[in-house]
Amino acid sequence: MSRRWSIFIGRYVALSTNEVRRAFDVEGIPMEIRAFERRDLDQTIRLCRAEGWESYCADPERTYRALSASNVICLVAVENEKVCGFAQCLTDGAIRAYLANMVVEADKRGTGVGKRLVEEILARCNAVYVDLLSTEGAHGFYEGFPHQKFVGYRIYPKSAA
Repeated sequence: MSRRWSIFIGRYVALSTNEVRRAFDVEGIPMEIRAFERRDLDQTIRLCRAEGWESYCADPERTYRALSASNVICLVAVENEKVCGFAQCLTDGAIRAYLANMVVEADKRGTGVGKRLVEEILARCNAVYVDLLSTEGAHGFYEGFPHQKFVGYRIYPKSAA
């Protein structure tokens, strides 16, 4: 089993790579970033609904499969048992990764939660580079990371048009 050292609640704890948790404070309140689990599904869908991401709200079991697939790293930011952010990354585990989704509750934006989620995704995905599409309002956030801009497209299957 692969081992990694992590800082968790002020002490170092050896955990398997899949169990690594990161603890930090947001405005003096302890928060944890950890792997998405089934118990997080309803709260994660709540965040998707608030963003208008209906494809993640329509079928909870399909959403669970999408967020827990073998080639997906999905992390949640949790404060007092409440999911206040999540990030989903698809990766080949060697060269390329794609940050498919990242959202933080509106009242937690600008507090470092999103930055921590992205940093932890980058640490876990083992990729040479990570691609993403960004909404217009989030460009400034992602420009805070080392990056290069590319033009992107979203292509829909004929049945989804």
